[in-house]
Amino acid sequence: MSRLSAISTRYYLRMTQHQLAHRILLASHSPRRRRLLTLLGLDFDMAAVETPEELDTPMAADPATLAAHLAAEKALAARTEGLAEEALVLAFDTIVVHEGSVMGKPADDEDAWRMLRSLSGRTHEVVTGVALLCPDEESPTAFAVTTRVQMDDLSDARIIEWMGSGEFRGCAGAYNIEGQVADVAATECFNNVAGLPLCHLYQHLTGPDAPGCLPQTPKSPCAACDMLLGRTCELGPQLA
Repeated sequence: MSRLSAISTRYYLRMTQHQLAHRILLASHSPRRRRLLTLLGLDFDMAAVETPEELDTPMAADPATLAAHLAAEKALAARTEGLAEEALVLAFDTIVVHEGSVMGKPADDEDAWRMLRSLSGRTHEVVTGVALLCPDEESPTAFAVTTRVQMDDLSDARIIEWMGSGEFRGCAGAYNIEGQVADVAATECFNNVAGLPLCHLYQHLTGPDAPGCLPQTPKSPCAACDMLLGRTCELGPQLA
């Protein structure tokens, strides 16, 4: 049997073993995640899901495990709250890791200032957890993607200007990569820093271990992503 035939057979078996979802639910109210998920050509609903962001746990020693766990908690919360009926749930959670410390969303303006001053001019990592939950599954499939980010040198005036926009609220590390205060290499996933590792998600939705309940076939996001960012991603074609 050829490799393509084997993959097709495994996909067919998953489709027969799973309840086909009638829809896709993005368990988030983030406009950035909504815009990015649209690039996969999928129809989906959105619903805000709020779960505790417990960062001071033993799992913080492994940020990828922590981010995947937080995303899985959101997917399960969507089901518990009755939002995920007959839906494939997609949930995400993003954290920042700098010098061994995990940062989530800032608690207030003072906390945001502290985060930005700490990150200024330095390299840090952004980790986004992804969770996929089919209607007939007890627990989500979850994974995490890590991106290295170089923060600009931020003067006090630049931080004041950035915080004045209000966009830091609700962002891990108190910044939004689209706010042009940081950058990533072409070999890294830019959109992972925006909260949705687009090509990695595409790979999981179309690969041998794709969820059998997926109601639509996504399209490769590479060209649309490059056009959106005005740059050529070197990582995307390897994944999608």
